[in-house]
Amino acid sequence: MIDFFSTITEHFSDPRKRVFLGYIFLSIIIALIWLLAKKKLSLKDALRYLFNKSILFSKSSRSDFKLFFFNRIFLMFVSPLLVTQLAIATVIYHFLQSISWLEFGMFVETPKLIIVGTFTTFIFVLDDFTKFIIHRWMHKWPILWSLHKVHHSATTLTPLTIYRTHPLEGVVFTIRGSFTQGISISTFVFCFGNNVDLYTVIGVNVFVFCFNVAGSNLRHSHIGIRYWRWLEYIIISPAQHQLHHSVAIRHYDKNFGATLAVWDWIFGSLNHSEDTEHLTLGVKEKDISEPHSLHTLYVKPIREIYTTIRSNFSHLFTYFKAKTDQH
Repeated sequence: MIDFFSTITEHFSDPRKRVFLGYIFLSIIIALIWLLAKKKLSLKDALRYLFNKSILFSKSSRSDFKLFFFNRIFLMFVSPLLVTQLAIATVIYHFLQSISWLEFGMFVETPKLIIVGTFTTFIFVLDDFTKFIIHRWMHKWPILWSLHKVHHSATTLTPLTIYRTHPLEGVVFTIRGSFTQGISISTFVFCFGNNVDLYTVIGVNVFVFCFNVAGSNLRHSHIGIRYWRWLEYIIISPAQHQLHHSVAIRHYDKNFGATLAVWDWIFGSLNHSEDTEHLTLGVKEKDISEPHSLHTLYVKPIREIYTTIRSNFSHLFTYFKAKTDQH
C-alpha cells in the first residue's frame, strides 16, 4: 500500500514527471498570460475559462483519473517483469566490445563538459525520435491502434489525459524507454570510459526540463496556444497537439511529435496550428461507443486485437490451403 501511494504521489512531486506540480503551476501562469494578452480577457473571465468546470469534471476527465490510478496499480506489478535499461545496456556494451575495429574508451580524453552536453543532447533526440516512431506505428498498425484508441477516446483534455492509456500501451512505451536509455548508456560508456558517471545525468535532461517549464501540460488542455509558424516546424505547440486529437478528417495522422515537430516535417505529417476553440475531440462513434466506460477502455481493445489476429491467421490459413490444393 505504501509503494502504491508512493507511485501515485511521485508523479506530482518528481520534476522528471510531466505532471509535477511545479510544471502544472507554470502552465497555469503561461495560460493566464496568454488569455489576458492574446485573448484580451479580463482576469475574472480568464480564470473562469482556464478552470472550466465542464472540462475539468467532465465524464472524460473522470475517466482520466480512473485510468491514472488503475494503470499505476498494473504497472507497479508488471514493471519488475519488463526488460530494464541496464540489461539492454549490458547486451549492447558486450556487442560493441566484440567489434574488432572499436576500442573501449577511445574518446576518453574528451572534456567532461562536452561529454555531458553530448550525452544529454543524444539521449533527448533519440528519445524524442523513438516516441515519434512508436506513436506513428500506434496510428498505422490496427493492433496498436486498438490500444492507442483509448488515449484518443478523450473528448476533453486535461494534463492527466497523458495517462489515459491502455496498460499494454504503457508496457510498449516503457520498453521503448528502456531501449533508448540502454542504447545511450552503453554507447557513451564504451566510447568515453569512466570519464563521467553517466548514471548521474541519466535522469536529468535539460531539454525535457525546459520543455516542461515552458508549459508542456497545455498540450493536453483546452488552451490552444499557437507558436510562430517557423517555430512550429521545430517544436510542437499546444494547439498542434490538440489538432492531433481532433476527429476532423484533415487532422488524421498529423502531428505525431512529442516535443520536436521536425520529425513530422521530415515525414510529411506536420500540420500547423489552427484555432482550436471549436474542435471536436475523440474518435468517431463507428470506432468506439461509450468511450469513457472502463469496459470500453480496458476490455474492448483486447477483444479487437484478438479478432484482428484471428482474422489474419484465418486469411493465411485459407491462402496456404488454396495453394496446397492447387498442387
